[in-house]
Amino acid sequence: MNADDRNVLAGARPATRLPAQDLDRARRFYSEQLGLEPVDERPGGLLYRCGGVEFALFRSTGAAAGTFTQMAWEVDDIEAAVSELQRRGVVFEDVDVPGLRTSNGIAEVEGNYPSKGARGERGAWFRDSEGNMLAVGQPIR
Repeated sequence: MNADDRNVLAGARPATRLPAQDLDRARRFYSEQLGLEPVDERPGGLLYRCGGVEFALFRSTGAAAGTFTQMAWEVDDIEAAVSELQRRGVVFEDVDVPGLRTSNGIAEVEGNYPSKGARGERGAWFRDSEGNMLAVGQPIR
């Protein structure tokens, strides 16, 4: 195997795909709670664009496990983002496990994102209408 074969994905763009059992319900959640509208729509899915990156919701008969972060948005002001999302009806997860505890919906995670020059991240997690675990995060500099 040569170097080009090993780097086949190095130039590719990651694409997040989230399952949705009910696309109409998911569309309402993403519109009403997150303020997002699809940029493209097909019978089996919805395509969204945020910050120049795309993600899709696809019709699925399976349910999301929702036990880990499936997608996150990096924000400049996590308090403002959490406050606005709460105002729109988003419910944030309370986390209290060794090494990770939320206060007012936000946790400090030491050591995340060392490649971004940050010493950690502040994060907040919530579920969409389909059970997907989503998050907002802000690097700690």
